[in-house]
Amino acid sequence: MQRRRFLAQSLASSATLALPSVWAQGAPKPTPIKFTLDFRVTGQTAPFFLAQQRGHYAAEGLDVSIDVGSGSVASITRIVSGAYQMGLGDISSLIEFQAANGGTPAVQAVYQYYNRAPFAIIGRKDRGITGDFKSLQGKKVAAAAVESTRRAWPMVARRLRVNEDFFTWTTTDFSQRDNVMVRGDVDAATYFHDSAVSLFARMKLDELSVLRYTDAGVNLYGNAILAGNALITQNPGAVAAFLRATNRGIQEAFNDPAAAIAATKAREPILVEAVELERWRITREYIAAPDTRSHGLGDVLKRTLEQQVDEVSEVYKLKTRPGAEGIFHRGFLPSLNERTLKA
Repeated sequence: MQRRRFLAQSLASSATLALPSVWAQGAPKPTPIKFTLDFRVTGQTAPFFLAQQRGHYAAEGLDVSIDVGSGSVASITRIVSGAYQMGLGDISSLIEFQAANGGTPAVQAVYQYYNRAPFAIIGRKDRGITGDFKSLQGKKVAAAAVESTRRAWPMVARRLRVNEDFFTWTTTDFSQRDNVMVRGDVDAATYFHDSAVSLFARMKLDELSVLRYTDAGVNLYGNAILAGNALITQNPGAVAAFLRATNRGIQEAFNDPAAAIAATKAREPILVEAVELERWRITREYIAAPDTRSHGLGDVLKRTLEQQVDEVSEVYKLKTRPGAEGIFHRGFLPSLNERTLKA
């Protein structure tokens, strides 16, 4: 009798011990997603790291890895090559890429991160640069050889009805831009507005004038979340899941900036929290542009995107004009209620 009871208890214990193994075998494996940033790890992309730290991607059944990038154009080519499934890249660069590569789009924007491109020229007041773009006439403006703010200048020039050679470009490396400004080698320089916090840490704000391209009436969509065609067609659920988790991270970053920067600093310990908090403060102004109040975070206005396609096609002298519907795929966006800014 005791032996039978012992055997029964042993079998029950063995079954109980085996349960985790059975459940583990039955649980679906998370879908791996390789995501490339456009550039370095900074407060500009804090929501992605907050979403990752808080387990939002894991909760959606995703195993997301986030890598540093080497530019908005590089993000597109990385995705097209198949090395990455998703990334952060510039809409104007995507328009240019699709114009040069016809057929089924190899990569599309699926969530508009920067609802307005944070393009700006920042000038020294002691060199006569004011809040008026016309104060740049005859000045020296630093910029990298190929970068989006410089390339978009002709669009501003057209709005201002001035020649594209209104001022003189001084080509410099990104890493030297702050230095040439501080030394006074140039009168102004191009920046992503939120990237200029490094300059603001070395020069007082009241010594500088910030000329935003949006102030000249140039309404361009900036960096968006991109997805490759392979992922879109083979695993559309993973695209939607990634956007739900990221959208949640964006909402939480708006509500708790300190937590978002702390999550980013956990990934990149060298960051200075106060600097990155200021960077995120500027970034959020471009993520939540005024029209997001009507259509929510992550979406675009069709007419505005079409105008951007027209302008990019003309200014960049593209041989073909890609359709706006092939640039932005809104089919994976979270619901409007989820994308309505709560902060």
